[in-house]
Amino acid sequence: MPMGIYRVCLVVITAIVNHPLLFPKENGTVPENTQEIIQKMKEWEERLRLEQLRLEQEIADHEATQKALEKAVEVVVDIKEENLRWDMWTALSMVIFLLIELWRQDFQEGNWQDTGGEEDDMAVLGKAFKGVAFPDKDILASFYEKRILGTTGEMARMREMVEGFADDLLEALRSVCNRDADMEVEDCMGIGSMYENWRVRKPFVCDLIVPFAPPEPYCFRSQTWCSGDSFPPDEQGYGTIKVCRANEDVTGCICDKTKLGEDMLCLLHSQNNTTRPSREMEDLLCFKNTQYLDADQVMKWFQIAVTKAWNRISHKYEFDLSFSLLDSPGALKIKFRSGKSIAFNLTPVVQYENSDVYFISHFPRSSLAADLPSSIHWFLTFAVYERRFIQLVSKTLPANACHVSCLQILSFLHGKQCSLTGPSGLTNYHLKTVMLHLLQARPSQDWAPEKLEARLQDMLKFLERCLHEKKLYHFFIGNGKVPAELGFPIIFQRAEPLNLFRPFVLRRDVYRKTVDTFHEMLRNTSALINEYTVHIPLAHTNGIHKESL
Repeated sequence: MPMGIYRVCLVVITAIVNHPLLFPKENGTVPENTQEIIQKMKEWEERLRLEQLRLEQEIADHEATQKALEKAVEVVVDIKEENLRWDMWTALSMVIFLLIELWRQDFQEGNWQDTGGEEDDMAVLGKAFKGVAFPDKDILASFYEKRILGTTGEMARMREMVEGFADDLLEALRSVCNRDADMEVEDCMGIGSMYENWRVRKPFVCDLIVPFAPPEPYCFRSQTWCSGDSFPPDEQGYGTIKVCRANEDVTGCICDKTKLGEDMLCLLHSQNNTTRPSREMEDLLCFKNTQYLDADQVMKWFQIAVTKAWNRISHKYEFDLSFSLLDSPGALKIKFRSGKSIAFNLTPVVQYENSDVYFISHFPRSSLAADLPSSIHWFLTFAVYERRFIQLVSKTLPANACHVSCLQILSFLHGKQCSLTGPSGLTNYHLKTVMLHLLQARPSQDWAPEKLEARLQDMLKFLERCLHEKKLYHFFIGNGKVPAELGFPIIFQRAEPLNLFRPFVLRRDVYRKTVDTFHEMLRNTSALINEYTVHIPLAHTNGIHKESL
């Protein structure tokens, strides 16, 4: 048995030792597919290398993208922080702006020109005027009746005579003008103190305005300082007038606003129908090389036309007509053979759109008036609306109301004082503006005739306060309380208030002279009135009530 086991083990060992795969013979051959396997292994190694390079590139790109994202996040965070700070400043600025706007609206609509109160004491005019006697209502009433009231009839007769002659003169002017080339002249209108019945000082001068329009096919396109475009402060209250063809849209095409290239044409406007500065524009009284109406050219044309018209009708009248003032081109004077003369102003104007606001070529000068920025700038006059407002308010006032009387007395006092001490920056227009503000501010019953003294004191207080603040606002511009019945253009109501005393800020010498003249007038009020007042019985003088300013 052991021997059998031994033999089996020996056979197994022999078989294992002689297995060809374990101990190949020296002359054995390599399998035929070995080279193919090696080639495939090399190719696989190359693929692994390329894949490794691709993975490394992707990792590098991923890291770069990650860094860019981190940097973008930092930028976004910084922008958010900056926007937060900016939003805070914006919100704060908006709050401040809204507060200012609310204050401005309240100032403009509710209390845009402080008119004072009935409870104010005359001492607000300053300590320097304490002890100055002010005439009582009896003296004022007597002064008004004897010195001022008698001029009303004379003014009415003069208005009638001047208006009749002006209508005849303008009719002759139309006949001498070329209807196809010259301006078309309309009927004249009376404005100012002579037609509002408060002028007191002689010589009486009628102010007439004459609207005119260009010949067909032209029209006027006006632009004011409050129409949207920015105007410098010294041009507020002025506007420009552009002469255009009736079918020309001056705002609808950019070809007039943009310089097109030489090889570009506007498909809407050809070279044949485009309005260009030319001799034709100069014939239409425009400023040289522009389409803007020139006030100086208009006045020259108007003076020549008036001269021709007078030559045609002069044989009908027994007086001479001449231009009286060089600095007022529309000032005319009628000279009778007896030596008497009548002065009146005939000034051409241009209507603003379809309203009764007019561009006036020349305005009466004063020491406070500034020179026009240029001859293409026209001053706007609201005289027609001022006259209508006075007429409208007068219907609601008591019989024989004292508003016109106050204005006449104040105008008389100021005129007399200026004749003694020289002209000042105050004009009759400023005095009328004061009355307009008080007419709107005070109830109707406050203007009863027996309250003449109190209302005159109110006007003096109001005027002194305006001089002290160098601020007197135009009555219509920026006034949101203008009665709707007047049909006043809304664009001027929404405009910023126009300070008529702004020149005082720039011209301190005129301001000082004006204040001194006003103070001197206050001190001389009683003397000036008593000088022109008839004797009042002692019973009245004993009851004189004197108040100190």
